[in-house]
Amino acid sequence: MAEETLAPVIEAATPGQPQLVTFGCRLNAFESEVIRNHASAAGLSDAIIINTCAVTSEAERQARQAIRKARRLNPTARIIVTGCAAQIAPEKFAAMDEVDAVLGNEEKLKAESFTALSLSREPHVAVADIMTVTETAPHLISGFAARARAFVEIQQGCDHRCTFCIIPFGRGNSRSVPTGAIVEQIRQLVANGVREVVLTGVDITSYGGDLPGKSGLGALTRRILTLVPELPRLRLSSIDVVEVDDELRRLIISEERLMPHLHLSLQAGDDMILKRMKRRHSRDDAIRFTSEMLSARPDLVFGADLIAGFPTETEAMFENSLRLVEDCNLTFLHVFPYSARSGTPAAKMPQVPGPVRKARAQALRARGLVAQRAYFARQFGAATRVLVEKSDGNAAFGHSDHFAPVSLAFSAVPGSIIDTRINGATDEHLTAIAA
Repeated sequence: MAEETLAPVIEAATPGQPQLVTFGCRLNAFESEVIRNHASAAGLSDAIIINTCAVTSEAERQARQAIRKARRLNPTARIIVTGCAAQIAPEKFAAMDEVDAVLGNEEKLKAESFTALSLSREPHVAVADIMTVTETAPHLISGFAARARAFVEIQQGCDHRCTFCIIPFGRGNSRSVPTGAIVEQIRQLVANGVREVVLTGVDITSYGGDLPGKSGLGALTRRILTLVPELPRLRLSSIDVVEVDDELRRLIISEERLMPHLHLSLQAGDDMILKRMKRRHSRDDAIRFTSEMLSARPDLVFGADLIAGFPTETEAMFENSLRLVEDCNLTFLHVFPYSARSGTPAAKMPQVPGPVRKARAQALRARGLVAQRAYFARQFGAATRVLVEKSDGNAAFGHSDHFAPVSLAFSAVPGSIIDTRINGATDEHLTAIAA
């Protein structure tokens, strides 16, 4: 669970275009754009494509619900299911009466998969063994539908085996996209109006370990910033604190175009739980990293993934996770109640009762809301730059350099970066006026 998951994105149907329903992480968001291009080129204008997530059982439940709703509202559409949940359990989705085709994570990125679907309306399942895939091909896309921000895949899969995580069985082992292909993709996106690029993958701090020379994420980031000087904003998705190399640390500290917001894959704040999770870092590692980074770049803002109610977690262990919010100066939390995934070691450990998991997740979210409110309060009167993502003529919305959501009391062109001054806040976002 190194890659941050996002709220489901359910697109409105566009005449003559396939409809995408995307669950899960930023990598899935990137891959949905690849899927859109392939499906459109194959003429699958009547298709509804569900790009699933498997990080929790709730994510799978939501995907099945979306499939049933799609069929109910679109009785003649072709429903294609893909993504991690489909990769791990294709038979479950193929058995659903609403589903016409199931594609694995490797197959969904190939144009020929959609060409084959366009040539036949017979039930179709194409899911290969993901563990046999050893390379990740670059996928060039010209832009992201209605977005000023774009996700660029730099890496796939994960070599780690955290005891709670099913994702390696959906994504395979770690494999990196060559640096030159990534740079070319970003150049093309910027030429087409994208102002911010987010580097994404399953475990991006492992980038380059399988490439000649084994240059890491820091070297890749430096090359992007050097070779694409016209890119205004570069952002990282989730990172592991103990895998951040020295060059990346230097860039985080010194490079203004590398946005001052880091999302950390922490998962817990208790050393025994971290050990039972088979994480690579300790509590002290997380505190040391955030402290050192803040000392060098005081405007950094941290987000984090945290799991509540992992098997064997006691109240004292959970308190350590709660205290991590203050100890690591966390601002934006993404909290999961632990979800047992069949086939993972953690599913066989002594389980924390479901109501206790939910209560602890609620307590973590409440602690995170307190931290977020405090951060928002500190921003009153501050000057900040906002990347405008949408505008309705009377107002606009976007995100600051620190990835804080900002509502603007004036219209602005999507894709523009506006100088603003913060003048208020709700629990969900900041508000700003033109500077």
